[in-house]
Parts: sequence; structure tokens; C-alpha cells
Amino acid sequence: MLNIIISRGSADLDNKNYVFSPDTYFKYNYEEEWFNDNLVKTMVFDVDSSIVESPHMINSPILGQIAPERLSGGVKALIIMYKEPDLIVNASACGDNCAKWILEIGKRTDLTIRLGYEMEFPEPFDICIKNSGHIIHTYEDFLKEFQKVEIIER
Repeated sequence: MLNIIISRGSADLDNKNYVFSPDTYFKYNYEEEWFNDNLVKTMVFDVDSSIVESPHMINSPILGQIAPERLSGGVKALIIMYKEPDLIVNASACGDNCAKWILEIGKRTDLTIRLGYEMEFPEPFDICIKNSGHIIHTYEDFLKEFQKVEIIER
């Protein structure tokens, strides 16, 4: 299940498993074999419109041939979520185009992320808001939970 910690603060999680900067974490920790995975290849294509040719070379329609480190921050965050689900990834590095993939990863494994904005997840969904313990199923419910947390954090 997908679990979300709602927080506007930039580095506010005091947890050794928290990845504040997915870009930096990915640069120093990704493994080549991750790029042999079909879900990784699909996410890279969907989010970055790029084709994984090999673990060392991605074909980008804008940048040409690039190394995995040059992928977007969003797709790097998704890959970390998928390959290292015990980490709490700062999903604010992701745009709304990553929402369906975050849900998909959450269907495959228990996943906890930190989110500082109202990402628009496609409905219906099952998300546990860790701040309150509520399980929500609609974007409207997500907005209500987000608002509650903002009031408490003030």
C-alpha cells in the first residue's frame, strides 16, 4: 500500500531512511541491473519519453544519448521507490506525471513517501495518510487531509 507523509518542510523528516534528494541518492547508489527491469524501462519511457538501450545508455529525444544520471529527477525518484521500497523518498521531486507510477509501485509493495504538495493521483486509489492514519480513495479526500496537516503544522 502507498503511505504518504504530508509535509511542506524541506528537510523535516528525522529518519535515517529518508532520501531528501533523489538526484543525489540515485547518482551514488543506483545499480546497473535496475535498468534491465521492464517496469523501470516503461517508467523511463512514459515519464521522460526516453528509451533504455542499456544500463549505461538512455536514448532521449531531447538530449540524445545520456547516462542514467541525466534522467529527470521524477523518474529517478520513481526508480528508487521501486527498487528500494524501505526508503522514504521525497516525492516532491516528482511531477503529477509520476502519480500513476507511485500508485503502481504502492500496489506492488508497501511504500512510504514524503510529499509536500497536492499531487493529483488518478482515482480511485487506496492511500494511507501517515499523519492521520486515514485511508483515502479520492483526490478530494487527499486535499482535505493535506489541509488538516497544514493547519496542524502552523
